[in-house]
Amino acid sequence: MEGGKSFVRRDRLLEIEAKARTWWEEKDVFRAEAGEKRPEPGEKFFGNFPYPYMNGFLHLGHAFSLSKLEFAAAFHRLRGANVLLPFGFHCTGMPIKASADKLAREVKQFGDPPVFPTEVEEQPGEEPEPEDPNGGVPGSAVKFKGKKSKAASKSSGQMYQWEIMQGFGLSDSEISKFQNPYNWLSFFPPLAMEDLKAFGLGCDWRRSFITTDVNPYYDNFIKWQMRKLKAMGKIVKDVRYTIYSPLDGQPCADHDRASGEGVLPQEYTLIKMEVVSPYPPKMSSLEGKKVYLGAGTLRPETMFGQTNAWVLPDGKYGAFEINDEEVLIITHRAALNLSYQNFSKVPEKPTCLVELTGYDLIGLPLKSPLSFNEIIYALPMLSILTDKATGIVTSVPSDSPDDYMALHDLKSKPAFRAKYGVKDEWVMPFEIIPIIDVPEYGDRSAEKVCNDLKIKSQNEKEKLAEAKRLTYMRGFYEGTMLVGEFAGRKVTEAKPLIRSKLIEIGQAIVYSEPEKRVMSRSGDECVVALTDQWYITYGEPEWKKLAEDCFSIMNLYADETRNGFVKTLGWLNQWACSRSFGLGTRFPWDEEFLVESLSDSTIYMAYYTVAHILQNGDMYGSGSSSVKPEQMTDEVWDFVFTGGPYPSSSDIPSSILHKMKQEFEYWYPFDLRVSGKDLIQNHLTFCIYNHTAIMSKNHWPRGFRCNGHIMLNSEKMSKSTGNFRTLRQAIEEFSADATRFSLADAGDGVDDANFVFETANAAILRLTKELSWMEEVLEAEASLRTGPLSTYADKVFANEINIAVTLTEQHYGNCMFREALKTGFYDLQAARDEYRFSCGAGGMNRDLVWRFMDVQTRLITPICPHYAEYVWREILKKNGFAVRAGWPTADSPDLTLKAANKYLQDSIVLMRKLLQKQILGSKKANKKGAPVTSLTESNLKGLIYVNEQYDGWKEECLKILQSKFDSRNRSFAADQEILDELKSSSVGLATNFKQVQKLCMPFLRFKKDEAVALGPQALDLRLPFGEIEVLSKNLDLIKRQLGLEQVEILSGTDPDALAKAGILVSLLSQNPPSPGNPTAIFLTI
Repeated sequence: MEGGKSFVRRDRLLEIEAKARTWWEEKDVFRAEAGEKRPEPGEKFFGNFPYPYMNGFLHLGHAFSLSKLEFAAAFHRLRGANVLLPFGFHCTGMPIKASADKLAREVKQFGDPPVFPTEVEEQPGEEPEPEDPNGGVPGSAVKFKGKKSKAASKSSGQMYQWEIMQGFGLSDSEISKFQNPYNWLSFFPPLAMEDLKAFGLGCDWRRSFITTDVNPYYDNFIKWQMRKLKAMGKIVKDVRYTIYSPLDGQPCADHDRASGEGVLPQEYTLIKMEVVSPYPPKMSSLEGKKVYLGAGTLRPETMFGQTNAWVLPDGKYGAFEINDEEVLIITHRAALNLSYQNFSKVPEKPTCLVELTGYDLIGLPLKSPLSFNEIIYALPMLSILTDKATGIVTSVPSDSPDDYMALHDLKSKPAFRAKYGVKDEWVMPFEIIPIIDVPEYGDRSAEKVCNDLKIKSQNEKEKLAEAKRLTYMRGFYEGTMLVGEFAGRKVTEAKPLIRSKLIEIGQAIVYSEPEKRVMSRSGDECVVALTDQWYITYGEPEWKKLAEDCFSIMNLYADETRNGFVKTLGWLNQWACSRSFGLGTRFPWDEEFLVESLSDSTIYMAYYTVAHILQNGDMYGSGSSSVKPEQMTDEVWDFVFTGGPYPSSSDIPSSILHKMKQEFEYWYPFDLRVSGKDLIQNHLTFCIYNHTAIMSKNHWPRGFRCNGHIMLNSEKMSKSTGNFRTLRQAIEEFSADATRFSLADAGDGVDDANFVFETANAAILRLTKELSWMEEVLEAEASLRTGPLSTYADKVFANEINIAVTLTEQHYGNCMFREALKTGFYDLQAARDEYRFSCGAGGMNRDLVWRFMDVQTRLITPICPHYAEYVWREILKKNGFAVRAGWPTADSPDLTLKAANKYLQDSIVLMRKLLQKQILGSKKANKKGAPVTSLTESNLKGLIYVNEQYDGWKEECLKILQSKFDSRNRSFAADQEILDELKSSSVGLATNFKQVQKLCMPFLRFKKDEAVALGPQALDLRLPFGEIEVLSKNLDLIKRQLGLEQVEILSGTDPDALAKAGILVSLLSQNPPSPGNPTAIFLTI
């Protein structure tokens, strides 16, 4: 008992899971050995998962993505395939180093152990964020609330790193050791392995490894890969704009970031708007220097139409030295970015000569490049964002709706001008200058669109956003320049030419910044830096074509995934692959740099095939091995992985060389890689690129399956709110199989899925109740009916089992695990429950019950393997292992029998409603004294009337629809054509057609919709089975379900049968039977 709640059922599952794992370990069930010959299709399955980052505990986000691979691998293993599912641990990059450095800073500041500020407040704890293949919220060992200093919480919103480590259950003396980043590598990977074993992961753990130079074999492998790419010309050194962490002093790639994954540099043209001397008093210290307002723009071709510049009155600006002579007035944020782009007198340290606000800049006279107005002025605009570009904006009211409305407001509102001290001469003389002709909008497109949308003020943000969308798109793609040396040319052609000329003559510079805010794992806001470093040449045309070829033949399981790759292949360009700090592998030709974490993880799936031979089962590669790391020369790697010649100079025994090559050739290519969709934009696309460069085409990846993030109980998973579970916590709370059950039920698409605690708890109940049911049935096995399948219920249930086997195999094969759970467990149990009831006193068939238990156990094995293993061995007393039992055989499903049973069950539901309605109706009628038959709820007889074929006007309508239906496209001819056919038919020529037509039209609509949904069989005149026969075979079931003493099945077209209804025959007129819809009348015996 815990908190008054019983956990007996959960604890039983935990006990079962421990037993099953012992059985598997004793026989090394998940060990994967390569065959001697290349496998035929379907004979082997190699699936893998992006190795998680090891700066924290695995959580349900990891488990959700991993479960997709685990279920798929278990399915293929069950079917008899030779399955390889390996698992590695990623330690490359900055996350571990950043956390270790935080600890060191805290020790330096507060002591060892640190004594933090004593004033505290209770706040939810924040923990390190493991790199997350699922894209979900990263994990921790335990759920806890930590005491966080007010200083810490107010300044950063995060806990001290020391407190985070305490949350992992570590003592102060142990925590101190984690200042050394390599201590993390020995602590977290073994714990992750423990959790995954408890989860039931069917992994060959001999092949596990960690990354970085701690593992000399993997380090050697990555160096070979880098040398290979460089020799092909696919790694080059170049100067490029890249997202950069000033604190770390190096580029900050996606997996080095705490937030902002996928954010790229955004490039602007910074227009140098010269401030005309003399300068105002606040700027007098700048006399003698060239001072410019720096305005960032994406539309340099529109500078001809400038009427003014915009500044934010309350905005904070500074005058920053660019060199000895020039000063730029911009925001501090923009100055910091520029300082990393060679535009600062002191590199990487902006020098601010004067602190300014927007008020100080209003009214400054300016000479701006290309402007037809010799002098323009800086004016106030209230909507400027100082975290975008430079905080200074050029004003082109001819083509910018925002500029047009802001200038309009200043001109039309004297009080507005007075509020900000704007003189009339700074505003009133300036008119729109037409510069671009836009089809439909003319040469004053902003004015035209603002008038069309009836925009009255610069405060109408939504309307202005729409106006901007309309004018910018049309203006850029369809506009023609009217002025300047490129007049007459399309804007798309003129823009780069004008930009280049402005930069060439020194009137503009290139400015770049992150397109959105990016925070490094070290805790600083990133900038864009112009860096000289090593790049991988993704996007190079010939290489891109190979990547597209690979991608086009892969199984991606979802259109959303395919679209994501198309988009990424469209924009992906050179990728900075080197780092100065962190953990990892050093570039073999330039040891100043390390290979960054998204570049040492692109073809490591191949390393899994030989890791066990090289590392001898030690994930660190530090144990005894028959191969030394230094023996793995480039020639050896080439021989094993790329079809290179036999390395005759190698002193590795020939048998080992050939064994490694055999392993690779057998397992490769991998069949499936499962990942969160967020990795499409980097890791997964890099994987495709690198395979096409290094591997032969027959070794290119075969499939990626991407999923969304996971929510917990319909809310975002978050440690700060407590809505969070580590994998270990989930297993302890629900058991492994109930956790897996709920993960399967959470969802299969690319949209976010939902792990529901109620589902996990319900799984505990379902699984344990099923164990009890099987045990009880087998204890009373002698009471079961023996012999062949003889009853209608037997045949229906046997058919339902066949259907479950067939559909569930399809769903597992398509990685639709929620559907597999539905058809292989939920639906099958429902069919079993229906069968038990349908059998009545005759009892269930023994052989059929055994088949059900056997089939259900196999079908649930990929999702709940511990439970299935226990049932297989302890209850069903079968030999071998459930996880290798083989997929159950099944006859082809009889869809007609299924339809007949659905008809039977639906008819019973319909009859029950009719019975209740008739009982209630007789009571009401008796109160009124009406002469009807009194009906009680006992001693009842049911007359069930059936009409097995449509006739009359319905028959005619169906024949017309049959002739007008395109079964291939599931579409009909035009409604008028169908109506004309009806009018010319025997029904239409009848004298009462107008009355009948009122009945025909809704019937036609109903049957058309049914045919579109179900196909041409919906237009048949009768059902594919005999209704009277089905109902007659199930009289006993109908009597028991409805509580009747007698039942007769009668034809609705037989006058003698109708006479049996007596005075209730009117009910048949009100509700006549039709195919699929019998009518029941009830009488008291």
